[in-house]
Amino acid sequence: MATIQDRVPASNIKRIAVLTGGGDCPGLNAVIRAVTKDAINHGIEVYGIEDGFLGLVEDRIRPLSIDDVSNILTMGGTIIGSNNRSNPANFPVGKDKDGNTIFKDLTDVCVTHLQIRKIEALIVIGGDGTMSIAKQITDKGFNCIGIPKTIDNDLYGTDITFGFQTAVHIATEALDRVHSTAASHHRVMVVELMGRNAGWITLHAGLASGSDIILIPEIEFDLDKITEYCLWRSQRGKRFTIIAVSEGAKPKGGDQIVDRLVENSPEAIRLGGVAKWLAGEIEERTEIESRYVVLGHVQRGGTPTAGDRVLATQFGHHAMELLKMGLTNRLVVMQGGELGDVEITSAADKQRLVPKDHPLIAAARSVYTSFGD
Repeated sequence: MATIQDRVPASNIKRIAVLTGGGDCPGLNAVIRAVTKDAINHGIEVYGIEDGFLGLVEDRIRPLSIDDVSNILTMGGTIIGSNNRSNPANFPVGKDKDGNTIFKDLTDVCVTHLQIRKIEALIVIGGDGTMSIAKQITDKGFNCIGIPKTIDNDLYGTDITFGFQTAVHIATEALDRVHSTAASHHRVMVVELMGRNAGWITLHAGLASGSDIILIPEIEFDLDKITEYCLWRSQRGKRFTIIAVSEGAKPKGGDQIVDRLVENSPEAIRLGGVAKWLAGEIEERTEIESRYVVLGHVQRGGTPTAGDRVLATQFGHHAMELLKMGLTNRLVVMQGGELGDVEITSAADKQRLVPKDHPLIAAARSVYTSFGD
């Protein structure tokens, strides 16, 4: 990992653009604010690309001023919009005579739209899918600086992404709230959380809320052991059980439960439904009344926590430092509590998953939390 202190100023960059790719995330506006204000304070013009890479394909690019980014630090979402379906390298341009979608590589079109406005670098804010698309832009010789964003915290190369802390806070609060109704009605309550193939949100929120069972994609669960655990708690006088389950969790030898497939999306598989299935199985096997809650997009919304605002501002400032130093095609990261950067291509097409020997898993097991294994 490289650090700013290792570099010497070498850039006279005058104009940049910023886009937010993938799903929305608490803290996006904090990054846009940091990048824009930092750039303008150093005489650099800033353009905002609307709706992610879709706006770059369609040439929807507008200037950003200090006024545009004032008072947006606490706002959720993104003022320039986002999109998680458009990949310029595989962009739908119509239908053939048989009704099949025709795809075309429009990466060169994207680069041309940037060059027409004399934009010299692109700040790309997103997760692994966004960085994979950014790689296609860098392969055309255009400079991209990546900033890691995802509530899933699964971007390879960085210990943390902004948006994650807010999602964990919201998930923890939801688990706290179902605790009282579970205890009152002596139920098993299963709460399904986001995260795709990574269990970071569920692990952190499950531990913070004192969930009795935590199910994550990285550890396949045994349904028999889960039901035994619920019955064991009941026999000990604990007449309720709280289960935090990641949408990507799956039983041993089984598959993840897919909610639907989204055509023409870089992330076509949308997971969901494991909580409903699990609650039904537990009730049938134990005769303990079971209910499920799917938290869904609530985890992505609302004002970011103080931690995410600070982290997003740090990331935005660091990205601008890299540009001013003349660095190209870097990804801002946080490793070991220190800001740094790695090659942007190092995060493309990869996911950072929870190691089975992670200290938080050991800590959870030490307080009798079950992982269903």
